[in-house]
Amino acid sequence: MPRRHAPEKENRAPGQRQLRVGEEIRHLLAELLERGNMRDPDLRDATITVTSVDVSPDLRNAIAFVMPLGGKDTDRLLSALRRAAPWFRARVSEKAGLRSAPEIRFQLDRTFDEADKIGALLRRPDVARDIEEE
Repeated sequence: MPRRHAPEKENRAPGQRQLRVGEEIRHLLAELLERGNMRDPDLRDATITVTSVDVSPDLRNAIAFVMPLGGKDTDRLLSALRRAAPWFRARVSEKAGLRSAPEIRFQLDRTFDEADKIGALLRRPDVARDIEEE
């Protein structure tokens, strides 16, 4: 008898536990960044917003989406966050009460850029003419 393949898990919406853990990690990371008591001088005085955290279904990996204030020095700050990822993981492990904290990767949040592009497209005269009410 042929084996049935499990449905693609990647296409499913995140479960309640994933969302809850992701939000908890987001709060913890934001708190750690707000305190600014890190060794890395690039992070010490930086103002960074953690916009969201996506957690894998097995809770072993997390992607933290971040945006520096004003969108300045993104490459330098992203590099600093990636260097400090093990430190963040250890602090999250201490405070979150999980059996094991997920591996945390940092990525720049591009949703603001995409929203700006869509807004600019909608303001173009040829597009605005098409969407105007008659």
